[in-house]
This record gives sequence, C-alpha cells and structure tokens, in this order.
Amino acid sequence: MKAKGDLESDEMRSEYDFDYSKAIRGKYYNRLIKEGSNVIVLEPDIAQVFRDSASVNKALRSLLKESGVPQD
Repeated sequence: MKAKGDLESDEMRSEYDFDYSKAIRGKYYNRLIKEGSNVIVLEPDIAQVFRDSASVNKALRSLLKESGVPQD
C-alpha cells in the first residue's frame, strides 16, 4: 500500500504527458463533414429545459406523433 503522501504529487504521470507541439488542429474535420455527425447543439434557453438526450428525444417523438410523420 502506498503512503498517502505519494498520491498527492503535483506531477502528472508520464503516460498522460502529451506533446501539443505535434498536435494537428482539425485533424478529423474533413472526415466529420463527409460522414456527418449526430451532435446537435441546443440554444441555451432550450438546454435549460431539456437537460439530457432522453428528454429531447421524448419531446421530438411526441411532436412527430402529433404531426403524423411515420416513425421507425
């Protein structure tokens, strides 16, 4: 068992050391545009009402049902 003092080190473990000078900005951007994304950003006022994806899905399914749009 490690002493408590060993766990409180301010240094990051070597496996978490990332060299940002080798990072490539937007590396996956073109692939994301080509394949599409399922991420949707809600406006802040809407996000306050719908706190999670389940509540958003429930509301949208209700809207689809009322509008007569067939669902899978």
